[in-house]
Amino acid sequence: MDARLLDILVCPLCKGPLVYDKTAQELVCNADALAYPIRDGIPIMWADQARSLAATERAK
Repeated sequence: MDARLLDILVCPLCKGPLVYDKTAQELVCNADALAYPIRDGIPIMWADQARSLAATERAK
């Protein structure tokens, strides 16, 4: 994932910052407890495609 792209991407729901989880290939919004998948190097930024985070995953 390109660092410049990470600097400009925000959560589509709350407009908050996203954290890149390299292992899971996801962009994580801790405020909304959602993880947006990255498929073939492309972030999928649709809320209906996001995975809900468990309480233990939020503090990563």
